[in-house]
Amino acid sequence: MRLKAMFTRRCGMEYVTLSEYMSNPLTRIVGRAVDARENELAALVWSAAYFFFVLSAYYVLRPIRDEAGVAGGVDNLAWLFTGTLVGMLLVHPLFAGLVARLPRRRFVPLTYRFFILHLIGFFLLYTFVDPSKSVWIGRVFFVWASIFNLFVVSVFWSFMTDIYRPGQSKRLFGMVAVGGSIGAITGSTITSALAGPLGPVNLLLVSALLLEFACRASHALEKHEPALAAAADEEDRPLSNASADPPAIPDRTEEIIGGGVLEGMRRVASSPYLLGIAGLMLCFTIASTFLYFQQAEIVEQAFGEDREARTRLFANRDLVVNTLTLLTQLFLTGRILRWFGIGSALAFLPVLSLIGFGVLGLAPVLGVVIFFEVLRRTGNFAIQRPAREALYTILPRKDKYKAKNFNDTFVYRAGDQIGAWSYTAMGWLGLGLSGLAFCMVPLSALWLLLALWLGRTSRRLREQ
Repeated sequence: MRLKAMFTRRCGMEYVTLSEYMSNPLTRIVGRAVDARENELAALVWSAAYFFFVLSAYYVLRPIRDEAGVAGGVDNLAWLFTGTLVGMLLVHPLFAGLVARLPRRRFVPLTYRFFILHLIGFFLLYTFVDPSKSVWIGRVFFVWASIFNLFVVSVFWSFMTDIYRPGQSKRLFGMVAVGGSIGAITGSTITSALAGPLGPVNLLLVSALLLEFACRASHALEKHEPALAAAADEEDRPLSNASADPPAIPDRTEEIIGGGVLEGMRRVASSPYLLGIAGLMLCFTIASTFLYFQQAEIVEQAFGEDREARTRLFANRDLVVNTLTLLTQLFLTGRILRWFGIGSALAFLPVLSLIGFGVLGLAPVLGVVIFFEVLRRTGNFAIQRPAREALYTILPRKDKYKAKNFNDTFVYRAGDQIGAWSYTAMGWLGLGLSGLAFCMVPLSALWLLLALWLGRTSRRLREQ
């Protein structure tokens, strides 16, 4: 690729040279570790930092949420998932309204600070309300945290698909995800190490602080969008036009996406491609919910009423998942996406689920369910998630924020709801842990076929 000796980018009235981009030691390290062009490096570092703070904020909360779910009673989990779906119905239109009326640089931090205020509210509730009510507060917190994690991550990936082009997503999304994995490890470590000395309640404020750092990182990343666009234009320009002047790069800092609050739902319903992504999400979440419920039952049988032991198990599980995810992202994710394509990357998790649910059906014990959960979540975060996000890079901006957010939040939680109540109904009918696991084998096969179709369709749309 042809690089100009003194590449500059516009940032308000200020021009930044390439040498200034490369003056940061962290930027130079990233440049040697990933297939990134020089004028992409600063944006890549800020993207990874942004994801670091988002996932570290969530993973401080995740063990607390999981423990609250078990403490509220495994038999009540289906109702908590229903509450989560209702919450999604209320929150999604609010977010869609922000997207319709405000530019990205405003609605992204507003979304995060909306959740920061809630974290402070839960801290006050746990601190000052009668401890006898803590089970009910925990149930509300479980519902809220289940909404929180999808929204903050969905907004992040919408931002990424908005500023990175399709070719860049294949090369760079793996490294962007590395920042999130390091953040997840950090958040899990914070909870594992400090849940005893500080208590889970005080960790809510730690999560709020990390989320504020994510807001600051998103603001810094805005300034590097022109450099990313210039790098993509340089990469996509035919060799015969290499000497031509680069096209003008529009400033989208103040651009308002517009549309109605229900537009995301309408766009998904009218597009076979977006419907396919929604179906992929449903298969994933239904299978994930079945595994989550089985894990909750098996953990409850193994540890009884020992809440501290359950919290440590969940935190240590997350630590192992995120360590394996980080190693996979560093050495395999980018290569898998480039060499085998999006379809093969999407197919990895359903193949793993076919095998895993079969083994769990034969041996529904603690070691098997934790091992399967670790492998499955590693495969999701390291391989399927970057591939699934790359599916959106070829779509218009409205789809990247509205249709994508609808799929990532409402469709995701609708899959949870289907999984939760079908699991509960099968339990009422007398189906045991083994039978419930075997029920997911045909669903995983359907999921595999859908993943391969989406991979082929994405390739065709990208070529067009």
